Amino acid sequence: MAHDVVVIGAGLAGLTAARELTRMGLDTVVLEGRDRVGGRTKAATLAGVPIDLGASFVGPTQDAVLALAADLGCRTTPTHHDGANLIRWRGGIRRYDGTIPKLGLLGVMDIGRIQWQFERIAKGVDVSRPWASAQAAKLDALSLGSWLGSIRASATSRDLMAIMSRVTWGAEPDEVSMLHAVRYVKTSGGLNRMLDVVGGAQQDHFPGGTHEMSAKMAAELGDRVRLKAAATRIEWSEEAVAVSSSNGVFEARRAIVAVAPAQRLDIDIAPAPPIEYQQLAQRWPLGALTKSYAAYPTPFWRADGLSGQALSDEGPVFITFDVSPPAGRSAATRGSTGPDGPGILLGFTDARTFDRLEPAQRREQALGCFAALFGEQARRPIDYTDQRWGAEVFAPGGPTAAVPPGSWTQFGPLLRRPVGPLHWAGTETADEWTGFMDGAVRSGQRAAAEVAQSVSA
Repeated sequence: MAHDVVVIGAGLAGLTAARELTRMGLDTVVLEGRDRVGGRTKAATLAGVPIDLGASFVGPTQDAVLALAADLGCRTTPTHHDGANLIRWRGGIRRYDGTIPKLGLLGVMDIGRIQWQFERIAKGVDVSRPWASAQAAKLDALSLGSWLGSIRASATSRDLMAIMSRVTWGAEPDEVSMLHAVRYVKTSGGLNRMLDVVGGAQQDHFPGGTHEMSAKMAAELGDRVRLKAAATRIEWSEEAVAVSSSNGVFEARRAIVAVAPAQRLDIDIAPAPPIEYQQLAQRWPLGALTKSYAAYPTPFWRADGLSGQALSDEGPVFITFDVSPPAGRSAATRGSTGPDGPGILLGFTDARTFDRLEPAQRREQALGCFAALFGEQARRPIDYTDQRWGAEVFAPGGPTAAVPPGSWTQFGPLLRRPVGPLHWAGTETADEWTGFMDGAVRSGQRAAAEVAQSVSA
């Protein structure tokens, strides 16, 4: 037998699994279809500064990814949050503090009511076995949008929840199962933990980029990682697997498939698992989300007392963050920017209309949104880029699965249940911080432990 384990996918989940298995002394090889590692993290530079085209942020209780980053020597820095936030709403712009804007007394009361009811429902959902929860059938028959309608949420509340849904799942509330929504939020520690900057999931980011973690793990693994090796077929028996790829055939005792559930459909498996496994992959689609970045000589919005965080009910950019590099960089790395520059705005962007535009049109629209929020100076960046995840060859869409109604109760038990020697990883299979980098790391650790146990049994 050529290897003990073959891992399919060199994102955070796959690389974590391979790293764990290698440390256990198991001969492991990783197959990646792209010409890079990192999966749904992706490196780029803007005005000479590393940026994250994919997953960006980390925060408290994301212990698995934070421990991995520390072990690899990848440091974090706080996400800028000083100053007032902005909201572009119903044709006007106003300042606000905190995570949720106070859009009138009635609006505050309605959002508070919705949050209370949402988290009360979540208490009754078992994150490990959501399909077995008391209200599972009822909740999974509803979309998040239909639930909001059933409790008579105001138009303002529905629109704010739509922004949350777009940035969380890359989908509209009507496209996401209510059971999936409450389980997902519960795995993150609640709405506040998931949405907040300070004390929440956006508290910190990596000045060197999140991709640095994958790059360092791949460097440790060396030639165990094979790029441009897209897995196309897995043949298996109870004792062995043979994975055919664009870089040859790899035999092993076990396999870990560490790709998004929808991407499992790209791999022909023989003998075929029960048909429900294919149906699961069809019913676990990725959402659609794009990121737009603009760099400026300085973070000029800070001089106006603004944090760089903003919400908008007009697209295509609907939420922004200030991800400027920490102050104190050397003149050599600053280039032509000022002593506190460059300033970098990140905009989460609605892919539905934006992605089909030509590059110049996308740039114009994104900068127009930045300018509407932060002033005309935002139309004159020194650098700009956007990342359309829907245009990716592997796992197009992002950031994570937007699971529709009916999926969890019918197919959820199969999400990570092994099939013979085949094991499943990926952030969608995690019970903590599902959909985040932390969930990906945890899933890799869990799959590695499963494989190690099965090999030694």
